[in-house]
Amino acid sequence: MKYLLGYDVGSSSVKVALLDIETGKAVATATSPEQEMGMIAHQAGWAEQHPDSWWQEAVNATHKLKVKYTFDPALVAGIGISYQMHGLVVVDKDLRALRPSIIWCDSRAVEIGNWAFAEMGSKECLGHLLNSPGNFTASKLKWVKDNEPAVYEQIRYFMLPGDYLAMRMSGIPQTTVSGLSEGIFWDFAEQKISQQLLDFYGFDASFIPEVVSTFAPQSQLSALAAAELGLKAGTPISYRAGDQPNNAFSLNVLNPGEVATTAGTSGVVYGINAQATADPLSRVNTFAHVNSTPDAQRNGVLLCVNGTGILNSWVRRFAGGISYDEMNQQAAQTPIGAEGLTFLPFGNGAERVLENRLVGGHLQGLNFNTHSTAHVFRAAQEGIVFALNYGLQVMQQMGVQTQTVRAGHANLFLSPLFREAFANTTGATIELYDTDGAQGAARAAGIGVGVYDFQTAFEGLTQIATFAPEAHLQEKYAETYSGWETALNKAITE
Repeated sequence: MKYLLGYDVGSSSVKVALLDIETGKAVATATSPEQEMGMIAHQAGWAEQHPDSWWQEAVNATHKLKVKYTFDPALVAGIGISYQMHGLVVVDKDLRALRPSIIWCDSRAVEIGNWAFAEMGSKECLGHLLNSPGNFTASKLKWVKDNEPAVYEQIRYFMLPGDYLAMRMSGIPQTTVSGLSEGIFWDFAEQKISQQLLDFYGFDASFIPEVVSTFAPQSQLSALAAAELGLKAGTPISYRAGDQPNNAFSLNVLNPGEVATTAGTSGVVYGINAQATADPLSRVNTFAHVNSTPDAQRNGVLLCVNGTGILNSWVRRFAGGISYDEMNQQAAQTPIGAEGLTFLPFGNGAERVLENRLVGGHLQGLNFNTHSTAHVFRAAQEGIVFALNYGLQVMQQMGVQTQTVRAGHANLFLSPLFREAFANTTGATIELYDTDGAQGAARAAGIGVGVYDFQTAFEGLTQIATFAPEAHLQEKYAETYSGWETALNKAITE
């Protein structure tokens, strides 16, 4: 029996999955830490994590996996990595992290990105980068250049979170085209690193690590890292991708017209488009998908709502820490619309779908005589769905088809209420699959080392259920969504 390992580095935890190559099924998974990883927030709107903590949790998760399931590390054919997108890691000449990572939900670079978009112009940004530089990795690096010159002077490489984990495994700094595109360093029109962006921000091209193929034996596990992980030195590292392109891959979403969604730390809809298209206001963003090539471009149009998992966990703490399952059951006992209670789920930094505004979270229409915690639970889940639907309308204007979406059986898609609200608000049929990001990274590693192709990699993928919209529920959700949208427009203009 041979195996593949997949790591999923989130902002809450690191998950590892061990996949049996022959069956394509996960034989064991492990997560570390048990409680959510902390964030460093020196100012409002800031969010940092130290890259070394990701490595330590990857080590911990691997050891937990080995306790759960005994396997010979020599039988691991490849390692794949999925990671939280848009983070910035900077390392010195000795490949040591110079500062904590500025992660995906940090808002400090919003004004830098807005300035860059105005100065570079929409023709360059939307025609070549397909996005405003916004609050992405490139703008975060510019923030370090402007505000921490002593740190900037020591930078040898910048990288994304998954690049850092792969570097800790191998000792070799590398990145991918998909990764560069999510950092807004990729020129889609020229199919190369954007020299215009580098020149505008004043970055040295030598900061960029070696660019490798997404699916390939990119590097090998070093003896030092293998000893820490309890794995075999020389094991190929054969895949890396941001969490949302990887989530799409894990659901076999690879071709134009196919759409993936997830509702974990962030709420995301990710649709594949063969065209290099951009939203004029950069409310949704286009990145190179994992299987994109110069001859057959596959671009992922991504809608993201930051305040998804954090809102659900906030509500859970608000209710005294009851289980998510109990929250879902209580919420389902209240009517659609939560009897006039409305939640705007925008309390986790600047939201791209709102043009990088800091709207904040809002709970509106609270009536002390009517509303209970159960109403708050429903309003929170409906608010997340409505925020996703708000962005879906932008994606549809760009030509992304959303009649059917695929999701993993995880996070908020475990909630029957959330599935009902999503299907009947968006009008999309949900296909639910038994997979997650770590399993997807393991499957992709199999393609990278050649034990799978793009067809055989998904033979072990199991569809659990399908949820279609119902006409009588669609009418009720449409009315509730209209009221939610009115509340949002008022909050935006205040």
